[in-house]
Amino acid sequence: MQQDASQTPAAAQPAVVPAPGGGSNAAAMSQMGFHDLIQNFDALGWIVFITLCVMSISSIYFVVANFLRNGMIRARMEKVINTFWDTPSAQDAVRFLEEQPKGEPFSKIALDAAQAAAHHQRNEGSRLVEALNRSEFIDRSLRQAVARESLRLEGGMTVLATVGSSAPFVGLLGTVWGIYHALIKIAASGNASMEAVAGPVGEALIMTAFGLFVAIPAVLAYNFFVRQNRVIYARFDEFAHDLHDFFATGSRVDGGAAPVAVARK
Repeated sequence: MQQDASQTPAAAQPAVVPAPGGGSNAAAMSQMGFHDLIQNFDALGWIVFITLCVMSISSIYFVVANFLRNGMIRARMEKVINTFWDTPSAQDAVRFLEEQPKGEPFSKIALDAAQAAAHHQRNEGSRLVEALNRSEFIDRSLRQAVARESLRLEGGMTVLATVGSSAPFVGLLGTVWGIYHALIKIAASGNASMEAVAGPVGEALIMTAFGLFVAIPAVLAYNFFVRQNRVIYARFDEFAHDLHDFFATGSRVDGGAAPVAVARK
């Protein structure tokens, strides 16, 4: 009896049973990281990943390039326009325009108009003057200049639009491929546990996130630059109309001061 009594407390103690699948689930979750994603890539996975990387790098490049270019244009825009109209000397006005940076569009538009007016004046009495009067010749030159500078402002916009619209679908391709791999593993092992599908599911989720990470900044930047370009286009048209009136008639429509000698250069 004493022996049975001494053994009773030990028998009454409950046995500690480990939670089913706890360790395996933790190990499975550790397989859903980016490092494991890289190690488990197949050919299509690498193609999707590299494509998204190229899209991201090109998007960042054009975002920075367009931001710097538009910032320079907007910073110098009013100074160039006002200095041109306020300069009484033709030579000083042209010299100021020629000193502007290569990427400054307003000076290039004004120079084209001045050169067209001077070219038309030098060819008075020729067949050129008979075919196109002064107003038409200057108008054609201004249209070409505005179209050229507007086209330069579009640089990179196609890339941003393409990245913003297609990157989510490229990421979705990686997602579908990852889910396909998960189904293959389930069919091969007959086991639908977390350990069996963690790697492919993690690949699918990371590809989805990567595609959105690439697309969202591109879309936001595209809309931002479209708005900025629209403002600059409006200033192009306004400045071109003033230049046409000035070089064709010798004065601006609003009667503002202008370097009259430029019109007769």
